[in-house]
Amino acid sequence: MVATIAFSLPRSDLLQNSLSFSNPNPPLLGVFSKEKLFQLKPRNRKRGSTSLVVASERSGSSSKSKSGSERFYLNITGFPFPLGPFLNRRTIRTEAVKGCIWLFEQEQALGFSSVSTNIRMTVIKLKSGGLWIHAPIAPTKECIQLVKELGAPVEYIVLPTFAYEHKIFVGPFSRKFPHAQIWVAPRQWSWPINLPLEFFGIFRAKSLKDEDTSTPWADEIEQKVLSSPEVGIGPYVEVAFFHKRSRSLLVTDAVIFVPRQPPECISNKSLLASARNGLAVKLLSKGKEVLDEPVVDNKLNRQKGWERMVLQILFLGPSNLLEPTASFSQMSQKLIVSPIIKTLVFSKVPEKVRDWADRIAKDWRFRRIIPAHFAAPINASRSDFLASFAFLDELLEERFVTKPSLSLLFTTLMGKAASYFPPDDMKTLSSLDQFLVSVGAVKKTVSGRKSVKKAM
Repeated sequence: MVATIAFSLPRSDLLQNSLSFSNPNPPLLGVFSKEKLFQLKPRNRKRGSTSLVVASERSGSSSKSKSGSERFYLNITGFPFPLGPFLNRRTIRTEAVKGCIWLFEQEQALGFSSVSTNIRMTVIKLKSGGLWIHAPIAPTKECIQLVKELGAPVEYIVLPTFAYEHKIFVGPFSRKFPHAQIWVAPRQWSWPINLPLEFFGIFRAKSLKDEDTSTPWADEIEQKVLSSPEVGIGPYVEVAFFHKRSRSLLVTDAVIFVPRQPPECISNKSLLASARNGLAVKLLSKGKEVLDEPVVDNKLNRQKGWERMVLQILFLGPSNLLEPTASFSQMSQKLIVSPIIKTLVFSKVPEKVRDWADRIAKDWRFRRIIPAHFAAPINASRSDFLASFAFLDELLEERFVTKPSLSLLFTTLMGKAASYFPPDDMKTLSSLDQFLVSVGAVKKTVSGRKSVKKAM
C-alpha cells in the first residue's frame, strides 16, 4: 500500500514505504536481477506444513536454519529506499475459502526503517483445476513450496496495479512457473525513469482491460479498471476483480481494514524496533518527555510497535507516536480508504473513483473483500464498501441534486458515516499535499463542480 502513493510523489516509497504499500518507482538496483541473483540455493530443505497457517512462531528465523534457508531472498531494490526485509521473508498461507481461495502473506518494510506491514498474494483455484494468482509476492523456496502443495498448475499470474512493490516480484515469480500466462494492469510506468516491463523481468505480458469478457477466466472472474492519468507525475491504475463463485472482491490498495493486532508475518524483531523511542517518536511526541527505556519483548510492546507502524503508514507524520493508542483505535477495525490514498490520489479524481466504486457495487454482489494489505478476508457488503468512499460525495455534492450516487444512497439508507480521520493526525499529510500541489508533483482536484468554484 505504501507504493501506491509513490505514483503521485516523487518518492511515494519514502512515504508509503514508510507505509509499506505500493511503489510505482522502478528499482535502479536489482530490478534486472535474474532469478539466480535473487535466490541462492538453500543448503537444505524442509517441507512446509500443510496446515492453514504456516510457520506458527512469529519470531523470524535465522537464515542459518533450515526454515531460514527456505525463506532466503536477496532483495536490494527500490531506489532510493529499498524494500525490506533484505535477506529473509517468511510466508504465511491461510485458506480464505475452503478448497478455493488461499492467501499468502509476507512482511514488507521500508528498508532502513522500523515500519512494516504485510503484503498479500491471493490464489484462486479455477474450475479448470489451475491456479489464478493475484499480486505475486517474493518467490522464496518456502513460498513456492506452499503454492505447489495446493496440487494444481499455475495458469495465470496477474499484476493488478502499476505499483512497484507489487510489480517487482512478478518477473522472479513467473520464472518459477514458465508455462503461466502473465497479465498486467494497463498503463504501466515507473519513476524516476519510465522503464519497460522487460526491465523488471516481465515478458510477453497481456494487458488487462475494463470489463473484458474475452479473458480466459471471464466466466469465473470479472474485472473493472480504475485508470486515472490526471493525478500527478503518472496515472493511478488499479484493477478490481470479482470471483463469482465465492462472491469475493479483490482489490490492491483501494480499501483496507486495519486489524487490532499485527499480522502474523510481521516479526517480533520489527515490532519491538518500532516500539523503541527513536527519533521519530521524539519528533512526534506532542512535546512530552521521551525516555530512552529498554524495550522488553512482551505483548504490550509488540502491540505498541504495531500501532506506531500503522499510524506512520496511514498518516506519514501522525500527531503523537509516543502514545498511539487513541488514534489507532479510531483507524482500526473498520473498512476505510487509507488517508494517504484518499488525500493524494482519490480526492484528485473523485468522479472517476466514485464511478468505479459505484460500478463495482452495482454489478457485483460480493460478501467479502480481499485487499493486498492489512486484514483479509474482510466480511463486508456493498454498503460497507460504498460508505468508505463517502468522502467523495463532499467533493461532488452539488451533482447529487440531479443525480445522487449509489454511495450517497447506501450511506444515507444504512446510516454509515464517512471514514473518520483524526484532524491532528491529518495535518502532516494535508501540508504535504499542499506542498506537492504547489510544486506540481500532484494536481488539485480535477473534477467536481464544488472544487472548481473554490479554485475560482
